[in-house]
This record gives sequence, C-alpha cells and structure tokens, in this order.
Amino acid sequence: MPKGYWVSVYRTIADPEKLAAYNKLARLAVESEGGRTIVRGGRVVAHDAGIAERTVVVEFDSFEQAVAARESAAYQEALVALSDGVERDFRIVEGID
Repeated sequence: MPKGYWVSVYRTIADPEKLAAYNKLARLAVESEGGRTIVRGGRVVAHDAGIAERTVVVEFDSFEQAVAARESAAYQEALVALSDGVERDFRIVEGID
C-alpha cells in the first residue's frame, strides 16, 4: 500500500508565536494519527519556480491515513491556533509504494 505524505512549504511566517502554538498541537495530532515528521526546516536548495523556504514533510503509512489525519479534530485545533500566522503551500500526496 502506498504511503501518504504531507508536504508543506512556508512562503512567509508572519507570526512566529502562532507557528509555535501550531507546532505543539500539530505534533501531537500527527503522532496520534501515526504520522512521522521526516523533514522539518533544514537546508533547502530551490530550482525552477521553487522557493528556498521552510519545508516540512510528514510520512503516514497510507494516503488515506494522511487525509484522515488532516481532517482530525486534533489537527483542526492546530489550524485554529495557526490561523493567519503563515502563508504556506500544503499538499497531501500519495507515495509510489
């Protein structure tokens, strides 16, 4: 069964305090749904139309699990804490296998 991934690229961080509050809640929500953060920040080399900004990748055992985690009540609470604190590109993608 293909794994599922959350991929987030942070274009701007307008409110670091909101991001910190989100990070606490999101980490708990992700872990409770079986997600594993495999990339968080670190060095980025961007090409083409990419941007060299904060990138986060979370791995789940399946695409369906990744979608369910995003829709969970715990993660929705994290999104409320984040509100307008960042501008990001957030995607859920299916792995190859």
